[in-house]
Amino acid sequence: MIFTCPVCGEVLRKDEKVCVCENGHSYDIAKEGYVHLLPVQQMHSKVPGDTKEMVAARREFLESGGYDLFRKALCELVWEAVRDMERPVILDAGCGEGYYLRGVEAYLLQKGIKPDCFGFDISKFAVKAASKRQKTAGFAVGSIFDIPVKDRAADCLINIFAPMVEKEFCRVLKSGGVMIFAVPGVTHLYGLKEILYEDPYENPYKETEYEGFRFVKRQAVRGNLHLTEQKQIQNLFAMTPYYWKTPVAGSRALMETTELVTDIEFDFLVYQKTKEEF
Repeated sequence: MIFTCPVCGEVLRKDEKVCVCENGHSYDIAKEGYVHLLPVQQMHSKVPGDTKEMVAARREFLESGGYDLFRKALCELVWEAVRDMERPVILDAGCGEGYYLRGVEAYLLQKGIKPDCFGFDISKFAVKAASKRQKTAGFAVGSIFDIPVKDRAADCLINIFAPMVEKEFCRVLKSGGVMIFAVPGVTHLYGLKEILYEDPYENPYKETEYEGFRFVKRQAVRGNLHLTEQKQIQNLFAMTPYYWKTPVAGSRALMETTELVTDIEFDFLVYQKTKEEF
């Protein structure tokens, strides 16, 4: 167990139905297998993170294979990072419904490596879905800005489109551990934005310098997406940040769209934690 108590910071011990720290703070384990470690003071809304409907939309889209090329590339990068380890600890920061972590675990097992996989997300609906699908991993509801994980716990941390919190990521990684940070490429989903906005914009090119880390490499993964069903298009829309900030006219235009062709681009930024500690 790498999860920690959000009250006192002590490592949690997993019993049959609860997780308990040495100071007696106790957290129920949900029937799906996850534990809720997000204190009320860290909840900026009654139900933070993705809604049940958004999680369902993302799961349906991802399971259709639309982003399989990105998961494959991520799996190969994780394998490069841990291939000399017998039992690496993999931590998915902002794991969503677990699509990428499930792929990583399956890929490593095929390569003869048995990882210990953990994930957390601020959305209880996402964590619930992830925990139901991947019983071999440990999941928690928690904040990426105050990660409920002990110091120097992970050999490899993956972050797919979640916020970059380098101080926390550096803290939970072992010395020499690897962080794989996925960001959208410059024209990722540009075809979607052409429908949503009068003035579509390209994504900014992310810089590569983060305190506590040595930049290793940038790996660009490029593809093209062709959707021909309205439900598929809406599922894709619901899993993007545009879902929250698109004007009514743009949303209406998308509802009337029955075919979408767009570039899809991820840049995987690979880092290694330096020996210096925060």
